[in-house]
Amino acid sequence: MLSWDDFDSDAPIKTFKPQDVPASVRQEALKQTQGLDTPVRQPAPTAQQTAAVKQAIIKEKEQPVAAAPAAPVQTAPAAVAPATPAPTKAPAPAVAPKEAPPEVAIDPTLSATERAEAGIANLDIAAGAAELEMGAARIEVDDKAMINCRADLNQLVPFKYEWAWQKYLDACANHWMPQEINMTADVATWKSEDGLSADERLIVERSLGYFSSADSLVANNLVLAVYRLITNPECRQYLLRQSFEEAIHTHAYQYCVESLGMDEGAIFNMYREVPAVAKKAAWTIKHTQALCDPTFNTGTPETDQELLSNLIAFCCVTEGIFFYCGFSQILSMGRRNKMTGVAEQFQYILRDESMHLNFGVDVINQIKLENPHLWTEAFQEKATQMIIEGTELEIAYARDTMPRGVLGMNAAMMEEYLHFIANRRLNQLGLSEQYPGAQNPFPWMSEMMDLRKEKNFFETRVIEYQTGGALSWD
Repeated sequence: MLSWDDFDSDAPIKTFKPQDVPASVRQEALKQTQGLDTPVRQPAPTAQQTAAVKQAIIKEKEQPVAAAPAAPVQTAPAAVAPATPAPTKAPAPAVAPKEAPPEVAIDPTLSATERAEAGIANLDIAAGAAELEMGAARIEVDDKAMINCRADLNQLVPFKYEWAWQKYLDACANHWMPQEINMTADVATWKSEDGLSADERLIVERSLGYFSSADSLVANNLVLAVYRLITNPECRQYLLRQSFEEAIHTHAYQYCVESLGMDEGAIFNMYREVPAVAKKAAWTIKHTQALCDPTFNTGTPETDQELLSNLIAFCCVTEGIFFYCGFSQILSMGRRNKMTGVAEQFQYILRDESMHLNFGVDVINQIKLENPHLWTEAFQEKATQMIIEGTELEIAYARDTMPRGVLGMNAAMMEEYLHFIANRRLNQLGLSEQYPGAQNPFPWMSEMMDLRKEKNFFETRVIEYQTGGALSWD
């Protein structure tokens, strides 16, 4: 796993003028299936005609097919069928595919079993064989790449990025569910008139309001954009696990809201009603609009940089900066023996998010390593600007949620902490720090995130707990 100091750089960062990302998103995915010619069905054949067609198909399939040459002379890049459609024209196959025989209507008077047998007999494997590239060579490690890889994505092994598979295994071992955490004490504290101060109640409401939408936005980006564009199967395996964890996190916020009897409509719609929350959500959405266009594909320097920009926005800013004010506030509350159930939920979520962050940084740096032409000086300035923008938005959120000192912290201390976190993110990407001398005013947060922590889960979980024995606090 990469450490915070793996990507030190003294390269100067020039002043960057913000670049507006195009906001237009074409929502015409269904048009791809419109206007297609509808096949005209032939009249139902007689039993004799059906039998004749079956024999003709069987005879055709029994004919030998010329074997492809063992080492074809290549005048163009190797033709390996992509697992997902690509915008570029596919290489011509070694053997031209045969035209599919006309669709044969099956006698509707046959039984279901007879219709199934007839359907199998009429099955044409031409299209499937072309997609699978029958007879293709087995995948080698060097065939794999993080993006724009044309190797078969259905073949998980051999691994090229062992760290991605290990992160997947670690994430599975750290599985947890919200219902395993006892919320009884939290309910009593929340309902008590003197259980929490007004400022503390505001922090709980704002945290649940922001995170309930933020993790959904992250999940949408993973499922609708990133997974399709990352062309490495072991990394995709982790992305699937991360997507499930985002669902668990959203479930956890819903579980907290329901347990405390809060106004669900107000909490879950906060990202459209409270400016400090809405601005963070809007910034996140802006950086995924291009990729969520179903016609978007990588393969050019511009589109590859768009994917890199998205990964930085979500991994390093949304999950790497936007979450830290709320995390530190709720965890500070738990350290004071207040809302301990909510705090424990957030502690597990923080551990998951730390893994998401480290995985995302590894992916970004791997893409940089394999595609150094993308990491231009202009793009580095853009990445630095994104980190600074995220930091300023989170500082504004801190001021909104902490108009006065509370829980041993205040907005000024949070600003220092966020400068410290931003410098870490910049270092991880190999960029220069923008906040010289920033220190961590909350060293206990580093203990929770960075150091091994002893914890007896069976003293804090309900007796039905089954899957937490493998949990670790790295």
